Amino acid sequence: MRILLDTNILLWAVGRSERLDGETMEALSDAANDVLFSAASIWEIGIKFALRRTDFAIAPDDILQGALAIGFAELPVSAATAATVAVLPPIHRDPFDRLLIAQAIAAPAVLYTADARLTAYSELVRRVG
Repeated sequence: MRILLDTNILLWAVGRSERLDGETMEALSDAANDVLFSAASIWEIGIKFALRRTDFAIAPDDILQGALAIGFAELPVSAATAATVAVLPPIHRDPFDRLLIAQAIAAPAVLYTADARLTAYSELVRRVG
């Protein structure tokens, strides 16, 4: 299975947060699964880290290096995928989440998220936590 992590799940996975349940941790560590993180998530972390948000206290480069060290793979943002954001229904206004939805659909990959609102977009979205 291909799994795309939303930004919060990426932060929690790299930080080995107890917010992630056992089933999610098992899926992320299963060698049969391809676990992906988006370049858009690193961008989001960079923006919020620079704004000194307390929930984004780890530098984006540290998250990037940590994700790669765990064995996660970067999913670049293509222009074609970015363009599909324009045709997504207006369920969610966050531009980062909308891009992650578009990437999950294009990949295809199951998007792991803690945001229940995103499940309305596609059967590819799985709420975890």
